[in-house]
Amino acid sequence: MHKTITILSAAVAAVLLSTSCGEKYTFDLDNHIGICGIGWAEAAQANGLDYIEAGVASFLIPESSEEEFAANREKAASMVPPIYSANGFFPGEIKIVGPEADIERAVRYSETALRRASELGIKILVLGSSGSRSIPEGFPREEAEKQFVGFLKAIAPAAEKNGVVVAIEPLQTSETNFINSVREGAALARQTGSPNICVIADIFHMMRVGEGPDAIIDSADKLVHCHIAECAKRTPPGVDGDDFTPYFKALKDIKFKGRISFECGWSDINTQLPVAVQVMKEQINKVKQQ
Repeated sequence: MHKTITILSAAVAAVLLSTSCGEKYTFDLDNHIGICGIGWAEAAQANGLDYIEAGVASFLIPESSEEEFAANREKAASMVPPIYSANGFFPGEIKIVGPEADIERAVRYSETALRRASELGIKILVLGSSGSRSIPEGFPREEAEKQFVGFLKAIAPAAEKNGVVVAIEPLQTSETNFINSVREGAALARQTGSPNICVIADIFHMMRVGEGPDAIIDSADKLVHCHIAECAKRTPPGVDGDDFTPYFKALKDIKFKGRISFECGWSDINTQLPVAVQVMKEQINKVKQQ
């Protein structure tokens, strides 16, 4: 059954629970669809998408000067649809677990990223970064967890100050040996004690590791964002015909008010994106009627 959503900051509450007391909840995920990659902005606009998901390392460029960042700031101001979120948090060279972890550099990098995200109106920074967080062979897992949670605690004040959520992205086991499930990501987020450290549900990765929709319900208190692609080849919805409705049903059950981004491999975006949008909306509307 549904779990009560608790301990949310104003920032996270605005993402998840934007209904006022007594107002009837409407599941409107079909109106909150975006795409990963600023290079797809024209296609996104043509197909009525709600937002763009940019890159932290590639667009916010946290280790570059303000002068270098100025061009991206100007680009973001005129982006249609607007940038709402960003992924690709760290370059692989910045380690946050293991014997080569450089937490001081990672925190400095993150604080700049969070400040710049706030300046651009970006609400969520997705922390996947398998190269940064994978546990080196022979390194104790318990120590890696301590390092990871310690890093998140260190950046939590900047996240809260800037009104930006850092959302852990669980990844399939072929990409990393650390945080492969939404439940695990949510549990680590809770350890930070910060309402601005949360988790995303990437339905592609969930399917690849065999994690069912019930994980969404179990993680409702920390779930702020979603990604989607088909399971076999990370194709857009509509290519292989994957049925995502069980996951959409779970999102409806927790009264999810976040957004969902296409994070797919596009062979021909001009033909595939209209189909992907149509399939997504059809499946979401099917769930609405249940």
